Amino acid sequence: MTTTGQRSTGTVPSSTRAALLVVEGLWAWYRRNWRSTVISTLVQPALFLVALGVGFGSQVEPGPATGGLPYVQFLAPALLAATLMQTATFESTYPILSAFKWQRTYWAVVATPISAAQLLAGQLTWLAARLAFTAVAFLAVSAALGAVAGPGFLLAVVFSLLTGLACGAPIVAYAATIESEGQQFNVIFRFIVLPMMMFSGTFFPVEQLPGWVQPVVWLTPLWHGTELCRGVTLGTLGALPALGHLLYLLALLGVGAYLARRNFVRRLEV
Repeated sequence: MTTTGQRSTGTVPSSTRAALLVVEGLWAWYRRNWRSTVISTLVQPALFLVALGVGFGSQVEPGPATGGLPYVQFLAPALLAATLMQTATFESTYPILSAFKWQRTYWAVVATPISAAQLLAGQLTWLAARLAFTAVAFLAVSAALGAVAGPGFLLAVVFSLLTGLACGAPIVAYAATIESEGQQFNVIFRFIVLPMMMFSGTFFPVEQLPGWVQPVVWLTPLWHGTELCRGVTLGTLGALPALGHLLYLLALLGVGAYLARRNFVRRLEV
């Protein structure tokens, strides 16, 4: 007697293909819900630039502190880094917790041939894409308001993207360990993100802060991102300081990605 059976024609995707499939799924959701991000992506940066760069900036005369430029051009590259830091922080908190706890989409993904590590790679790739879109939108708003000081602003977009990822990856790693309702994120927003936004050189030079505060500021990723973005835009960025800032941000991104991978695997596969 002969028997017949069905054989699956499916194939296990490569790591790159698996990560892109995760990105495709996140994009499918985003293109239906992008309107919910318009405020943070376009309106909020525009309001900051108009209110502080144009409004308050009209009372600030160009001088050594602003590199001899109008305040709005001094502010814009640093505000770009700060905006991507804020966007990365939000995208790395509740959306990650939701995918683990409420919607449980991560569990559905790892039920397929996609592994937890590949899932994380796709999530971080999507985060980079979201930040890139926000940076391009910010660039357009800045150009419309006359806040772009020169072609170096284009390179500032790249540095701001690295800043956002360096802030987001460690928070993704932390979010992957949370099983409560996410009250811990309020601490991040209030006592980490907001002080970084206010005191990391975004609105005024760090040298104007008390001496004992400055070493604390130097440890924040936003300060390194601000120095890179503003320095390359104003043409004041030296080679050695640039290397130091880049190594710091890359190290933070690497450590965050490593811890996130470990936590994703532990929670989803073990």
